[in-house]
Amino acid sequence: MFDFGNANPSQKEAITACNGPVLIIAGPGTGKTYTLVQRTVYLIQECGVLPEQIFIATFTEKAAKEIITRITNELISRDIFVNVNEMYIGTFHSLCLRIIKENIEFTRLKRNYRLLDDFDQKYLVFQNIYKFKNIENIESIFPQSSSWKLAEEICLYVNNLSEELVSITDLYSDSNADIIALADVMSLYSELIREENLIDFSTIQTECFRLISENPDVLTALQDKFRYLMIDEYQDTNYIQEQIVFLLAGKRKNICVVGDDDQGLYRFRGATIRNILEFPSKFSSGECRIIPLTINYRSNKDIVDFYNKWMSTTDGSKFKFSWDKFRYSKKIEPYMQTTLSSSAVVKLSSNDDTDEWHEKIFNFITDLKSTGKINNYNQIAFLFNSVKHQRVTALANYLESKGINVYSPRSDMFFSREEIKLTLGILMLMFPSYVSGIEKGEYKFLKPEHYYYFRDCIVTANEFVTKDENKELKRFIRARGKAHYILSGTTDYAYCGLLYQLFQYDPFVSILNTEMSSGVIDIRPARNLALLTQIIGKYEYLHRINVLSAKSINKNTERLFNLYLRLLIDGGIAEYEDESEYAPSGCVSFLTIHQAKGMEFPIVFVDSLSNVPRKSYKDFMSNIEEKYFHRPAFEPYEQIKYFDFWRLYYTAFSRAQDLLILTCDENSKTPSKYFAEVYDEIPSIESPCFSLNEFEFHNVKSTNLKDTFSFTSHITVYETCSLQYKFYKELEFLPVRQSAMIFGTLVHETIEDIHRCAIRGEESKITPENISDWFENNYVSLIKSEHTYLDKPQKEAALNQVLRYAERQHSKWDSIKQAEVDVSLVQPDYIIKGKIDLIKGNNDTVELVDFKSEKKPDMELMRSRIEHYRRQLHIYAYLVEKRTGLKVSKMHLYYTGEEDGNPMISFPYTKSAVEGTVSAFDKTVHKILNKEFNQCAESIKTCKNCDFRFYCQNY
Repeated sequence: MFDFGNANPSQKEAITACNGPVLIIAGPGTGKTYTLVQRTVYLIQECGVLPEQIFIATFTEKAAKEIITRITNELISRDIFVNVNEMYIGTFHSLCLRIIKENIEFTRLKRNYRLLDDFDQKYLVFQNIYKFKNIENIESIFPQSSSWKLAEEICLYVNNLSEELVSITDLYSDSNADIIALADVMSLYSELIREENLIDFSTIQTECFRLISENPDVLTALQDKFRYLMIDEYQDTNYIQEQIVFLLAGKRKNICVVGDDDQGLYRFRGATIRNILEFPSKFSSGECRIIPLTINYRSNKDIVDFYNKWMSTTDGSKFKFSWDKFRYSKKIEPYMQTTLSSSAVVKLSSNDDTDEWHEKIFNFITDLKSTGKINNYNQIAFLFNSVKHQRVTALANYLESKGINVYSPRSDMFFSREEIKLTLGILMLMFPSYVSGIEKGEYKFLKPEHYYYFRDCIVTANEFVTKDENKELKRFIRARGKAHYILSGTTDYAYCGLLYQLFQYDPFVSILNTEMSSGVIDIRPARNLALLTQIIGKYEYLHRINVLSAKSINKNTERLFNLYLRLLIDGGIAEYEDESEYAPSGCVSFLTIHQAKGMEFPIVFVDSLSNVPRKSYKDFMSNIEEKYFHRPAFEPYEQIKYFDFWRLYYTAFSRAQDLLILTCDENSKTPSKYFAEVYDEIPSIESPCFSLNEFEFHNVKSTNLKDTFSFTSHITVYETCSLQYKFYKELEFLPVRQSAMIFGTLVHETIEDIHRCAIRGEESKITPENISDWFENNYVSLIKSEHTYLDKPQKEAALNQVLRYAERQHSKWDSIKQAEVDVSLVQPDYIIKGKIDLIKGNNDTVELVDFKSEKKPDMELMRSRIEHYRRQLHIYAYLVEKRTGLKVSKMHLYYTGEEDGNPMISFPYTKSAVEGTVSAFDKTVHKILNKEFNQCAESIKTCKNCDFRFYCQNY
């Protein structure tokens, strides 16, 4: 019998409802993730479903990691050992990208495509804005916009129409000149990303849709593979996601969607509540099982009653709307009745001014801590409509000034952090010509607030370096500044390289010395410096800057600060968020309501009570929707703002476990009329009917997320230098001294083309002419992505290595089983991952081949290097045997650069040797998990080529 644990009857029904369409309506705190996990285990244990036949789409990568971790732990507890990592679990975007990668030859994309994030996409349009401005009638769609605002608006429309699968051809057929102009915008954008081999977040999904809808063989293979689909947070899916789900499900229709229509928050990203509300109607009458989960295990009864009432209170004294058919009627029931006489829903407000409000909040938090009611500040969360508002940052600054740390990574405070202002100021001081322009106000693109910020950075830097203890840093800055001012040739570094040179001086040494086991606030400066290297490194990449030269130093410096950083400052940058600890120890959390979705906290303050429902759609977009979207409008436009407003605060209120506090101050003119009635009815924290003494507050639940480790990307780096691992892997500093790997990548990719051709049964196409074509296509995509080239002799040598490999096979390709194979295995507390170049063999025995694009080394002189490769092959062999059950008989290193002799070094499979390597791998992983990063590299060569060689002088 299947062990359902503590599942209630509704959860049991959801767990066992395996075949056909299923809609699980899961209210807040009703055990949604638990049910999904148990349902997956039930499919594997009771129904004999293979992990690779299960497809689970989640809303965030963190949710995907949590599900993988919980499924793994549950299976292990039941003594069931399957490779859960074979399941397709991830966000829609990551899953679509995986499908694209596995079938890239059927898409417009070539290898080495670049994925644009939100800022990258806007910056791409901005860099080509003159092309868009030349489109006839564009000013009537986007009137009076600055170039950057125009880029933002263009991306908004492009993304929305792309995900609604609106046809550019259809837009061109319209008689409206504005719609034709929009078609020109769409067409130009499509041309840009196609030419540059780019993909953005919206086109990930459109490319995947086109791939599976236009290639029947690919779709059939995927439908055969994915027998069961589960879609989490279905209320926040959009049109194209729905289309992909139904295509993949095919005739089986084994689609289980889970969500809560009351928590649909992402309309601004194209999500539509209709997907979950109309899901049952996609099937024959009675075919779809609808299972409501309504028992709340999270919150105190008062809190549940409060947000139930909120959803039903739509007929206030000054407003009125009706849910009608746009909500599933439901009432959430608390699992336990409250034993408190004190109310668990209260308000905290000030009658005087903001200072009094700050003080009341501080005193309340202090009372919680001093009386032992909470043992950690992370038991408290504040939820806002936006954490960027001056009123919110003022409260955060007040609490921090009183010794209460605030975790608010999305408050866009990155550029106001002292370490960032100091670093940017020092960087500017090393370019005297630029500083002179700032002082004289010569830069027309800068607004007064930009001048103020950059001057403040310079003042901060000057004040720091003039202190006696910083005279060495001052000397370094002056020397660099003089060198840059009189530069006549080139340097051997660019801006990012300068940052790494600064790391030999304080305060940078002290920041980098911070132990990784420190709290999130202590480690934040190091993480922010790492993020700054990523930002400046991206600038250098986009503008192809490798060194500073006399010819372009002033232009590039001005563009770095006055354009690139200015745009980032205006747009704001989120700081580091730790997926494994959403409520860092020792900190009060300041979160947006959207950010808090899926989270829970013992004590929740909900602010932003001055908010009112606002229109969220554009009239022009509504016109496009009416004409060209594939479905008519769903919710009445005039009521959308009310629906979204109520859902937003329902989500906020339902985050609280033990105590919900609505808070506002008189200066913020709160609460608005929409909250007034519910606000007036709840008691104040100062009223006699509220007593903290009655409460026992939960601790924040732990999140046990499994990290992934590979031999090449993790173990090799750690064993080479654990400090490098700390900086590059843990803190995510951007390496800038990487030698170009284009030669080896080019050889590997073209050999992969040969293998893919053979696997498809098209051996006759493996000809020198075709190989040369594949090689050239790979080269073109590589130079676009890497911004570097091979000289003619190198390029010819690379092609010759590939041709020689193909010739040596004598057209015997039948033993190839798989090429470029991603293999992974879930361990009790981490996941091993690897990528095998080639698996070949016959029957149940296989051999592994790893290609090296170099000459075969001397076996004696390079013994340690070859031993390192042998250990890598051991890990691959272990993964293959555990994953497939196939016996590995041999492992090979194939040196494509070997011209005359035997190009291979072969190793026999020895079980004891493999087990020894796996044991060593495990020990190293646990050193990493324990944050043991104190061992420097032993090789001088390693140190010479390391960005942190300046820092390590003082380590």
